[in-house]
Amino acid sequence: MPYNYFMNYIPEFNEYYDELYPITEDLKCFFDNLISQYSSPVKFLRIGCGTGSLEHYLSKLGHDVTGIEDFQEMLDSANRRRKFPNMAIRYFYMSSLEMSRFLGKGFYNVITIKDNRIIFIHDPTLMRKFFYDCKNLLAPDGKIVIQMNNFKLFTPNPSAKLPLLESMRAKLFSQLWQREEGQYTIDMNLETSTGRILSLLKDTKVLPLTRDQIQELALEAGFSSIEYYANYRMEKFTEDSENIIAVIS
Repeated sequence: MPYNYFMNYIPEFNEYYDELYPITEDLKCFFDNLISQYSSPVKFLRIGCGTGSLEHYLSKLGHDVTGIEDFQEMLDSANRRRKFPNMAIRYFYMSSLEMSRFLGKGFYNVITIKDNRIIFIHDPTLMRKFFYDCKNLLAPDGKIVIQMNNFKLFTPNPSAKLPLLESMRAKLFSQLWQREEGQYTIDMNLETSTGRILSLLKDTKVLPLTRDQIQELALEAGFSSIEYYANYRMEKFTEDSENIIAVIS
């Protein structure tokens, strides 16, 4: 994934990552409910695991957890959370494009990709491959959970501001651009509490999927059922929802 300037600011971004992408009680309840549908230990894969806070939570419950990430600094943060050597949790420096080569086929009960990470698979052919790869990695009754902005609500003309993420110490601004027909880029800037502004991403290619595109890709890959929610409280998704959570099986 071509993250442009991002590599220059990973240490600073790491400092604020858990604040900007918190593991809320709603998120915990959502995944607790989802994994309760399977026999324990549930085999869980997170694509783009960041600093590993969700993985740490699930592994403490006794589940078998895998996280992949293509930023080594974030993986280092995730590994520092592992305080007990017998925790069933592992992290790999790996992109989603590589996972079908190295991870176990038919192994996982739940695969998730959160926080708009899926849109950085900006090539339509590779996006199609992603859905096929997830299908191959999932157990027969497995599910994939995709969480991202509802991009139908943020159609760039030529640009659109995505919802602000903020904590007590930082704000994360994201702006989506349409450069030409079917070609999109994103800019992301982090503002710290001291007023410092870090340009995390600039003109980085993305593919902002819509609900209809998710459904088309999922059905083509062999999935048969999709449920849509507006948030981790599992409220009904509407066209006015800022976010979309798709549970695909």
